[in-house]
Amino acid sequence: MCLAIPGRIEYIDAASNPKMAKVNFGGIIKNVCLDFLPEAGLHDYVLVHVGVALTKVDEKEALETIELFKQMGDALDELKEGDPA
Repeated sequence: MCLAIPGRIEYIDAASNPKMAKVNFGGIIKNVCLDFLPEAGLHDYVLVHVGVALTKVDEKEALETIELFKQMGDALDELKEGDPA
């Protein structure tokens, strides 16, 4: 099973080989390869798996997914707080 996470392209280093970008995942910035997605541009939302942008997604869908991940993290934190171990 693979999991792709949506993020927003904040910076593109077009001179790098492979073509790289800085992508914002809800406040966490990571380097991402854009070689498989040459049409991606600044401020586009992309789905990223193991550091590679796979496809563009619309902003609404990306933000909804990011919010769901945040809610899942909050729920896990609540479960940990109630764990007597």
